[in-house]
Amino acid sequence: QVQLVESGGELVQAGGSLRLSCAASGIVFSEYTLSWYHQAPGKQRELVASIGRGGTADYPDSVKGRFTISRDNAKNTVYLQMNNLKPEDTAVYYCKATYWRSGSYWGQGTQVTVSS
Repeated sequence: QVQLVESGGELVQAGGSLRLSCAASGIVFSEYTLSWYHQAPGKQRELVASIGRGGTADYPDSVKGRFTISRDNAKNTVYLQMNNLKPEDTAVYYCKATYWRSGSYWGQGTQVTVSS
């Protein structure tokens, strides 16, 4: 049974930082591309960071320079370090694991709220 469990979301003031974690089980973690998405109320889910099996990371312009994704294959965990948070970063943050042989798996999400 595959499980992805996010944690670390909370209420933070604008300009602050948070680190989200996503712990995976039931998959061969090192084979998967890992991504973080966020979804604000009434909006579509959007990609905020991804990291490949080799550690290459990619970000949209909206978070580039503020967010950093990393992975620890020994701990089956992917992280999202978020700095200089803005009110528009308020959303539910989801992690996703993708492998071409088995498809994609999603976590249940963790709420991040940034107050102005």
